[in-house]
Amino acid sequence: MPEDKTPVTPAMHRQLGVDLFNYTWTLIDKSDRSPDEAETMIHAAHASAYHWRQVGKPLNFARSDWQISRVYVALNRPEAALYHAQHCLEICEAEGIGDFDLAFSYEALARSYAIGAQQDEAQKYLKLAREAGEEIKKEDDRNYFFDELATLPGGDD
Repeated sequence: MPEDKTPVTPAMHRQLGVDLFNYTWTLIDKSDRSPDEAETMIHAAHASAYHWRQVGKPLNFARSDWQISRVYVALNRPEAALYHAQHCLEICEAEGIGDFDLAFSYEALARSYAIGAQQDEAQKYLKLAREAGEEIKKEDDRNYFFDELATLPGGDD
């Protein structure tokens, strides 16, 4: 097999990270996703994370893990969802990332525990998500966060 020697530039990594992240969302939002699209969704989310790892910052890494967790929630795979949600929170805590991203890291954990039928843990992180959500500075971001949280069972209490 011939070897491709075309270098992937930082700009290419960045664009691929963005494009794959956005493409993954089209598949997450799809209500009639085929099994092939489910597999594609997994690979696209991980590929986005890979490209962000090449050029991004911890914020990009946290968001990548958050999205991967959301993919696995959509596919009802609690163990993988929880792994990535925990990693998202670890990055936020280690890097002092708060606001919108910290709230969403708690949301990811609540979702992951909920699909894994660990309701006590789900409620614990739902409470933390609500508290962190109240601290989101931008009103539009805060509203978006609470709209997303409302899609979680018990999230609209």
